[in-house]
Amino acid sequence: MEIGIDTILSAESIDIVELAPEVEKLGFESIWTGDQPTLPVKTENDVPREWGDIPDPLIMLARASAVTETLKLGTAVYVVTERNPLTIAKEIASLDMYSNGRFIFGIGTGSIKEEAILLNSDFEHRWTQAKESVLAMKELWTKEQSEFHGQYYDFPPVYCYPKPVSKPHPPILLGSMIDKVFGRIINYANGWIPIGVEPDIVKKGREILNKMSDEANVDPKEFNITVLGVNPNKKLISEFEKAGADRVTISLKTDNKINSIKELNEIAIKVL
Repeated sequence: MEIGIDTILSAESIDIVELAPEVEKLGFESIWTGDQPTLPVKTENDVPREWGDIPDPLIMLARASAVTETLKLGTAVYVVTERNPLTIAKEIASLDMYSNGRFIFGIGTGSIKEEAILLNSDFEHRWTQAKESVLAMKELWTKEQSEFHGQYYDFPPVYCYPKPVSKPHPPILLGSMIDKVFGRIINYANGWIPIGVEPDIVKKGREILNKMSDEANVDPKEFNITVLGVNPNKKLISEFEKAGADRVTISLKTDNKINSIKELNEIAIKVL
């Protein structure tokens, strides 16, 4: 069982350049950060104002990669439907190259309709769009000359370099809580990244993935389950491992350097 740290940082919080080396030194396996491309002032549903302060996660993780050696770097989760895959593919391949294959691509589709409209995302069919984005990126990551022709993305042969160090590409984990997620994982991803769930939900998800893997003649061990936001409790972590999780992350509050390092050390004492 791997144990990581997930956190949302801001301009007022600890810098990830100061945090990531401490996470690695204490023995955590990975660090994860969230994404909010932009935040409309007016939304139909309430959205925490702080979400609008989140820096770009790929830039944050690039900074973390420069001051660590083994720490894995994950997005939890990156909104793929609100960017162009031609741009995302190059940015991620660059990060994966500079980090020597340490990037893990947790993806989602966003939950704010007003933001989706601003960024030309098809909110009502966002997982269909997400699949097409992932398929386009796979072409860009794995082919010398890449082209793609779909409903949402259409481009002629292009060169997309550098290529990722991770082969054939960084692991792709889907952040979704609907039943359809498991078929999507089997179809075009490498795992599941549920947030704030109990072990029984993970157990059910692992059983579904195992069954679908058998039906698709795929090794079920190829599919990773990373559970975000787990309480720092060894017994609970053991329950997640028995349920079929491969990794859990413990949430670190958004805070200043002194408080963040203190809390991080307290978490390490509890779980490592």
